[in-house]
Amino acid sequence: MEDIEYYVGFLTNTHLMIAPILFILLHGLRSILLIPVIVICIAGGLIFGVIPGIILSIIGLLLSSSLFFYFAEKIPFITKRLSKMKDKIINRDTPITTSQIMILRMFPFINYHLLSFLIYESSEDFRTYMISSFYTIIPMAVVYTSIGQTVTSFPPIVSLGLLVGLVGLLFVVRKKTDNITVEEFLR
Repeated sequence: MEDIEYYVGFLTNTHLMIAPILFILLHGLRSILLIPVIVICIAGGLIFGVIPGIILSIIGLLLSSSLFFYFAEKIPFITKRLSKMKDKIINRDTPITTSQIMILRMFPFINYHLLSFLIYESSEDFRTYMISSFYTIIPMAVVYTSIGQTVTSFPPIVSLGLLVGLVGLLFVVRKKTDNITVEEFLR
């Protein structure tokens, strides 16, 4: 009987460490899995609560930012694509400050990596890039993780209704595409 109690205690304690690590890794893999940043931050609030969720989201977003910096250095295709996107949206003569990027990160419809690219362009090295990234992700992590915690206080029927409404809204506003070629998609 003691062996079973020990095993259950070991699993419980181990799983308490695995969940945060998987959550942080999910932030790092988020762009590959095409998951929006706010969805993961809200999930952090739902799963871990406000303070642990904020801390884990900040760590995960810093991991994502460091991976972006690494890939931007190693794969020039990424920076060329983001540079084209930036030129379409932002006037070349308009400098964007870290404070402005911090505010822009609060808008879920603005590409997260485009904002990381703006920080990348204005940074001299990895250290300044990570410091700027850190300051820009704090408000976003706080707001969206707090929203996730707030949702847990809703009655289950309200939460289910919101979920069904959001899924329905996704189907209504989806973009209907015909068969497009890879070249058209990459433009």
